[in-house]
Amino acid sequence: MAKMTLAAFLLPTGHHVAAWRHPQSDANAGSSLAHHIRLAQTAERGLLDAVFIADFTGGLDEEGVEAFSRTAYGASFEPLTLLSALASVTERIGLIGTASTTYASPFHLARQFLSLDQLSGGRAGWNLVTTANVRESAHYGQTEHLAHDRRYERAREFAAVVNGLWDSWEDDAFPRDQAAGRFFDPAKLRRLDHQGTHFRTRGPLDLPRSPQGRPVMVQAGSSGPGRDLAAETAELVFTAQQELVEARAFRDDLHVRLAGYGRAPDSLRVMPGVFPIIGRTAGEADDLHGALSELTPSEAGLLLLSRMSGIDLSGLPLDGPLPEPTAVTNGNQSRQSLLVQLARQRNLTIRQLYLEVSGARGHWTIRGTPERIADQLEEWFAGGGADGFNIMPPILPRSLEDFVDLVVPELQRRGLFRTAYEGVTLRENLGLRRPAAGVAA
Repeated sequence: MAKMTLAAFLLPTGHHVAAWRHPQSDANAGSSLAHHIRLAQTAERGLLDAVFIADFTGGLDEEGVEAFSRTAYGASFEPLTLLSALASVTERIGLIGTASTTYASPFHLARQFLSLDQLSGGRAGWNLVTTANVRESAHYGQTEHLAHDRRYERAREFAAVVNGLWDSWEDDAFPRDQAAGRFFDPAKLRRLDHQGTHFRTRGPLDLPRSPQGRPVMVQAGSSGPGRDLAAETAELVFTAQQELVEARAFRDDLHVRLAGYGRAPDSLRVMPGVFPIIGRTAGEADDLHGALSELTPSEAGLLLLSRMSGIDLSGLPLDGPLPEPTAVTNGNQSRQSLLVQLARQRNLTIRQLYLEVSGARGHWTIRGTPERIADQLEEWFAGGGADGFNIMPPILPRSLEDFVDLVVPELQRRGLFRTAYEGVTLRENLGLRRPAAGVAA
């Protein structure tokens, strides 16, 4: 029986915008290594495939800073630095970090992820994103943000360069023969010498090839260009869907696009984000949901909704409808479309929508007992809507511990999730093929 893939999507105090205010969270979590070690080891105890670390650098600016100061994003570690620390205190769980192609250098990023992969024994994954937050451009000395389609054009070439650099050497290129005085075999070198539209780099990297062939490629875009990029490059796709029929259509569409790149459906795992509010009873889950809603300041919820939807909500009545976007955002286009659709389908007011967004940020919210949570995950998995899920705990560490201690055993009892790790690398545990040097995944 097929087993679902599960990752823990970790924000410092949890995914709810008011999580840091809850008495069971640690307000210092964003700058605490001990906190993140506890989370990673909890996820590994639950046999999850990976921990996933996002990256946000555009929030702490002057516009809306008072409202933004009320959210959980006041402090967070740089993902690769954090994951390198977590590699030393875990053994099997994958370590997936987010890094943008919009402002980075392919050579630098390829070297960073290959270093993490070697340090962890083959457990690294790169979540490739194009920076959607227009405020981040100022951090890199840019006067304007790259247009959406231009970002994806750059990302496609960026990914090709990184994969080429990861294949700088054949698997057996480093004999390290001390007696003969031969450290590496020059015949096994695969110099890249890339000259493209956006990048030029010679290579090679100064590290042997990854224990898993290459770090696992992850992608999170759901727009048309994002789906094409995922079909060409990704092995895991994180997505936001609200209904099973939509999730199934998204997964089916990716499978069609995969075929266009000569790839098989089993070369990619589709993992919708899930925001599980867990209680030992339904009432306990409802109480947690209510407590977090009560702790959400309206200005923080409005600011988050405005930034995600690309719609200026200032001065509008909170109990009125969400207005139509005046233009397609240059930020996250798929999320803008999803939020507008959600508001229309459920007839939500601005207040109701920002309360929804303040938790799951447009992802699927499920609430109830461990059995009820497992029922809904099983429905999507068995119904072709997902190969697994990116779990978004509302508050940390409580919600992750509840998932590991209460939901995972229920999934195991149903034969839907592993009872032991299958391998030592992330690629082995995901059941993905180890690519040969120079060969597409």
